[in-house]
Amino acid sequence: MGLFFPMDGEKSGAGRKKGFARYRQLLERDWKQMILMDFISLAFIMPCALLTAYAALAGNTVLLLIAAGLGGMLAGQGVVLMYDYLLRLMRDERPAVTAAFKRSLRQNFRSALLPGAAEGLFFGILTYTAMYMTNTGKLSFGNIVLLLAAAFIVTCFLSLWWPQTALYTLGPVKKLKNCVLFMLMNPVPVLKCAAMQVIWWTAGFLFMPWTAFLVPILGIWYITFASLSVIYDKLNEAFKVEEQIRQQFPGQIPEGESETED
Repeated sequence: MGLFFPMDGEKSGAGRKKGFARYRQLLERDWKQMILMDFISLAFIMPCALLTAYAALAGNTVLLLIAAGLGGMLAGQGVVLMYDYLLRLMRDERPAVTAAFKRSLRQNFRSALLPGAAEGLFFGILTYTAMYMTNTGKLSFGNIVLLLAAAFIVTCFLSLWWPQTALYTLGPVKKLKNCVLFMLMNPVPVLKCAAMQVIWWTAGFLFMPWTAFLVPILGIWYITFASLSVIYDKLNEAFKVEEQIRQQFPGQIPEGESETED
């Protein structure tokens, strides 16, 4: 696959690549599994997305809050499921899709409820505000900048919050502290990661309903994988992800794969 880039043998047997070559290597090796997992994730996410969009279009604030809040709790399960699975693929764990789904639901169900509801409410209200300003003629350039800035800041935190939820059992205060410290130490990768997601979803929103036809193909897996690829090495370096997992679960992550340059 390679997303329009020739692979030239960059599969799992060629050792672990670095940088963009690693992105292409994982995409070529695991894109089918990512899409399969995406179907499961979308089953959790789509009810919230559809009900929130309907409430925003209808201008029903009560339904919006219910759909975004309660629906966000359900959607959070799909989001953390995708992050959990992608993180496993990136450390070459490669579990079966069904096994990864059951494990994530068992381990991350409770921890995904609150952030899922918070994310659902935030982006639901953001969508409602954008539609309201558009309908009333108040969507000025300044307001667009403010909406995008708010989405960008929150996305920076979410890009680091969800991986922590999938990896560790930590309280919200500790996760927030880790997010702030990580952003201060690695501002460029975090900004790139958030910018990719904001641009992707903004373009999807602006070109609806045509972009809706891409959901069955791209869903949330591609942009999550692409943006996570930008920060994974820094996450692994900061939180010692692979080192800790090897210590606690010997043999779970393959060892001895040499890293090769592009």
